[in-house]
This record gives sequence, C-alpha cells and structure tokens, in this order.
Amino acid sequence: MRVHLDVNGQRMAADDIWEGESLLYVLRERLGLPGAKNACEQGECGSCTVYLDGVPVCACLVAAGQAEGREVITVEGLATGDQLDEVQRSFVDAGAVQCGFCTPGLIVQAHSLIESTPEVPEDADIREALAGNLCRCTGYEKIIDAVRLAATRKKAAR
Repeated sequence: MRVHLDVNGQRMAADDIWEGESLLYVLRERLGLPGAKNACEQGECGSCTVYLDGVPVCACLVAAGQAEGREVITVEGLATGDQLDEVQRSFVDAGAVQCGFCTPGLIVQAHSLIESTPEVPEDADIREALAGNLCRCTGYEKIIDAVRLAATRKKAAR
C-alpha cells in the first residue's frame, strides 16, 4: 500500500506500507523524521505526539493508512528553517530538556495548549494539558516553567 500525506508542509509518499504499520513508524523509519519517539507503543507516554489535521495525537496509535491525504506536523515542523518555535526555544532556555526522549511530545502538546489559549495558562492548566506525557527524568517543574515562558513570550509577541 502507498500512503500520501502532507508532512510539515511537504507532500510525501511512503510505499510498501503494511496494514498494521503505525504513523509513527512511517514518520521515523520511512520518511526520516526521528523527532517523535517510540517509547510505549500504547499511547500511554506521549513521546510520539504529533499534530494530525491540527489535533495532537499519539502517532503510535494511528494506523498509517488513516493518515492518507491528511496533514501531519511533527516537532521538526514547528521550527521555521533554522529558527526554533518559541516553545522549542523556551524548553532550551528553561533547562527543560533532560535526556530528550519525552521532549518532542511535550513540545507538541505544549504548543497546542499555547495556540489554543490566548492568556498565559495557569500551572494547573499546564499540568492537565501535559498529563498524557510522561517524563522519567524530571519532577516536571522546569517543563512547566518552559511552557509558562513560551506562553508569556508568545503573548508579548501578539
């Protein structure tokens, strides 16, 4: 089976897809986009979070065929050329990146929260939005700081 999808603004195709292949596998192994991470393969950790038609999803739970003709934005697609997105930059500036395994999913989910919230979200709202993303390295404080910083910067830029 061949799958056509728009990934990070580019029309792409992947060949020889089998029925049980996940969108995550296609992104990482067939299209060379390693940002979304393969951790639990059960939608429990959030490391593989990407946008699918503007909605954050766990790419490990999406069959590749379900992405046919749809728009996918990965953590790589949030940046503009060499310019990091504000959420990406804030994670670096706040020291929220530890081993980096959960970071792509957290960034995509935080990006979604900030884009859908005109005001700087309260810490409780940030925690709720990131509840499906597991980090094994931190106590989440620097991650919350990074989301708050990104939201503050984006609000100031509006």
